[in-house]
Amino acid sequence: MEVELLAWFAQHARDLPWRRTRDPYAILVSEVMLQQTQVERVVPRYLRWLERWPTTEALALAAPAEVIVEWQGLGYNRRALTLHRAVRQVTELGWPTDLTTLPGVGPYTAAALRNFAFGDDVLPRDVNVGRVERRTGHSFDGAAAQALMDLGATICLARIPRCSVCPLAEACPSRGTRDEPARRQSRFEGSFRQRRAAALRLVVTSPRAAEELDPDAVGSLERDGLVVVDHGVVRLPSEP
Repeated sequence: MEVELLAWFAQHARDLPWRRTRDPYAILVSEVMLQQTQVERVVPRYLRWLERWPTTEALALAAPAEVIVEWQGLGYNRRALTLHRAVRQVTELGWPTDLTTLPGVGPYTAAALRNFAFGDDVLPRDVNVGRVERRTGHSFDGAAAQALMDLGATICLARIPRCSVCPLAEACPSRGTRDEPARRQSRFEGSFRQRRAAALRLVVTSPRAAEELDPDAVGSLERDGLVVVDHGVVRLPSEP
């Protein structure tokens, strides 16, 4: 199956900027941004981020407040701070052998770094890769990682798989099978996540009196290190 998959990928690969580098820092930025955020939204923000902070050393020198401001619009703002902490650790100590010791780096992100940056034969299994392997009943190696991601994102879709144009369909035992609907993510509109985001956007603009803001949202943001409350004024953190 690898031969057919890689031949398809050679013609249909998505042109994504993080595929043009082996720099572990750039790949880490892309992987953190891609967590729970669509590729189309990430691409311009990734390019802007690397233009502003092209190296680990550059980002390590940034204040947390700068990082939070630059992250606005990508959602799940805690990712910005964990990325910042991870990069500061790398700048001080180098890339660890066990990448999961870095803040915010779990098994999947570690596998992605090992494959895309360091060239190890490991397969990062995201939802799309896992779906293709489950449906085909085939275990792929690390060389097929990017191809599997594209196949799962564009052809081997969960609800309406495009089997008629799939390069693996002929040998796939699950051809035509649709997955049951996954549990839908809770709505953002009217949620506590929205309240947090709204409060943070106001503080990003300028420090605010605590009494002007949603107290529960501010408390949650403070616990996550995204804001500091000092003498009744809510502001972005200058340093951790």
